[in-house]
Amino acid sequence: MFDTVLVANRGEIALRVIRTLRRLGVRSVAVFSDADADAPHVREADVAVRLGPADRSDSSAAETYLRTDQILAAARRTGAQAVHPGYGFLAENAGFARACADAGLVFIGPPPGAVELMGDKINAKEAVRAAGVPVVPGSQATAPTDDDLVAAADEIGYPVLLKPSAGGGGKGMRLVRDRADLPTEIAAARRVARTAFGDDTLLLERWIDRPRHIEVQVLADAHGTTVHLGERECSLQRRHQKLIEEAPSVLLNAETRDAMGAAAVRAAESCGYTGAGTVEFIVPGIDPDAPVSASEGVRDFFFMEMNTRLQVEHPVTELAVAVGADSARLDLVEWQLRVAAGEPLAFTQSDVSFLGHAIEARICAEDPERDFLPTGGRILTLDEPRGEGIRVDSGVAPGTVVTSAYDPMLAKVIAYGPDRATALRRLRAALADTRILGVTTNTGFLRRLLAHPEVAAGRLDTGLVEQTAQQQPALLTAPYSPVNATAPGGTAAPAHLLYYAAALARHLELTPAAGPGSWTDPFSLPSGWRLSGTPAWTTHRLRAPGQDPVAVRVRPITSGNVADATDNPAGLVREVELRLGDGPVHRARAALAGDRLHLTVDGLQTTFSLATDAGPGLAAGPVTWLGIEGDAWPLHAYDPAVERAGGAGAHHGALTAPMPGTVTVVKTTAGETVRKGQPLLVLEAMKMEHVIAAPHDGVVAELRATAGATVAMEDLLVVVTPAEEAAADGAAAEPAEVRS
Repeated sequence: MFDTVLVANRGEIALRVIRTLRRLGVRSVAVFSDADADAPHVREADVAVRLGPADRSDSSAAETYLRTDQILAAARRTGAQAVHPGYGFLAENAGFARACADAGLVFIGPPPGAVELMGDKINAKEAVRAAGVPVVPGSQATAPTDDDLVAAADEIGYPVLLKPSAGGGGKGMRLVRDRADLPTEIAAARRVARTAFGDDTLLLERWIDRPRHIEVQVLADAHGTTVHLGERECSLQRRHQKLIEEAPSVLLNAETRDAMGAAAVRAAESCGYTGAGTVEFIVPGIDPDAPVSASEGVRDFFFMEMNTRLQVEHPVTELAVAVGADSARLDLVEWQLRVAAGEPLAFTQSDVSFLGHAIEARICAEDPERDFLPTGGRILTLDEPRGEGIRVDSGVAPGTVVTSAYDPMLAKVIAYGPDRATALRRLRAALADTRILGVTTNTGFLRRLLAHPEVAAGRLDTGLVEQTAQQQPALLTAPYSPVNATAPGGTAAPAHLLYYAAALARHLELTPAAGPGSWTDPFSLPSGWRLSGTPAWTTHRLRAPGQDPVAVRVRPITSGNVADATDNPAGLVREVELRLGDGPVHRARAALAGDRLHLTVDGLQTTFSLATDAGPGLAAGPVTWLGIEGDAWPLHAYDPAVERAGGAGAHHGALTAPMPGTVTVVKTTAGETVRKGQPLLVLEAMKMEHVIAAPHDGVVAELRATAGATVAMEDLLVVVTPAEEAAADGAAAEPAEVRS
């Protein structure tokens, strides 16, 4: 075994590897960018080395985690004998694997030749086909021309799927259903592939109806033994990005499981694989009206690709697969290390079996209510779930600043149970118990997705999430979301409770500390107390991102005497009347216990998590964050006077940043006349590009964005004055004619 291993990654996977190294008594070396200087993986490692330019701060991946020279220098400096690449960044880079070998370092992964072969989808497909692995019918040329692709489509029939040969993660894939559209789609796919991967080679495959994405974990040593560790179902995806993974798959019968596992072993052996890897298959779905239970015999399945690294979803295999008579669980990172150190596998295929069921959910910094745009910010509160059968692999901590520079995944919550129903139930409860305030995440969305009847029944396919989101928009929004705050009715709706909670939390902040003798000047309290008459309303004006501002009025219910008015219990709002806008009046009270706000409205108590962001740069003052059942929202103070003074910022032609990120391209100039829909600039965050387009015909009245600039969410980028207003302003600016 090695003495010292460098982990060439960040976030939760770096922490995951470091913890196994510590358990094995191996010294760990972390690397970090300036943005990650205080990250958990840096604090957890035995030693850490900064990456990035020496003369300036640049935390971009290109200048840090993708710099082979700096990572190898860090290994030499710390005496590391091996490098674990994690996943992402350089994990599937054959050049990096070779550079490690040339530097006398062990690359904890497969041989460079295997990485290179399986990284080329066309050659990988031919290699596994020769090994007897079923492949999806499609183009077979090494570098097919446009005519080759059209001919292949005519031969196998429509619909077909275009895929960049050098690609991954679903980027550049295009589904074509009509022959007339194929030439245009080929051209578009080549442009994307050229830009994203530097290689516009495409392959074409038959589109599988209701496809299910099922992958097989393999493990191979350098002594000729290769085993598979069963399958993982990864069909719950959005835009080809996995959301939920589980093991085993409810679709497969024993015959298909054995056949698919054997095919995965042959695929690994075809490229001389060693270490942990994953062979991904596409499996035709079943009739949605048919029972879920698999029929007898081997189902069809087809090779998609091989990932020559540890997968994000490896924990479900670790939890659900047992080895040997004592049903021991495997640590896949440990076996990566042992294989890389030259040890043989200590078990055979006959020792491997499934025991129970495990399901994983990926928590990401993205907003489902805003088409899953990336988010960011500083984590104010982090409370990760605990309990029987629950595991959390996390890469963040309270105070972590989530930026747009890296992947949006923050953590993974994994649940294990003796059966699928138990694992599902535990995972839904764990996601409800996950509290992340300060950064908007997809946690609540994942919880609602797991409760969907089709998911609960195991009727999955790769299009289910997007299809369901279109048909049932409620999947994207929580009941408490401000999006659902329609006109107030007689009963306080969940979305109204969010505003009531924010108003009473701010009401508590207005209450001064008690003076000497526990007496408080009644005129300093936000109680509206008067010597006589009805107490006055205190108005709290609030605004949720993307929503119109609202006013919540609060008035105490007291007997009107001085003793009641000056009674000032800490953290408690005595019974009050609440009113949202012109809606009905409700009776309410609130109590603050640590970071939990217990709100009671009309006799119904609801508990929210509460945090306040009082950081610098908040023009409108502190932001109140409230969370419940995995969801969280920021509520900003709203001052109409400040809004009016903002001038252009309040203009209905103002375009603000929909996500934190970097302005990569500016396509307009101040004073330019633009048309509705015309691209004005491009914003990039977390590997996602977002085009900011003109909302109407008009003139660019103000341009604040510059190429290369980093912007926060809702920063003003550009103002487009409508054409009719611009014309009117121009006429008004002309000097009056002077007559003599």
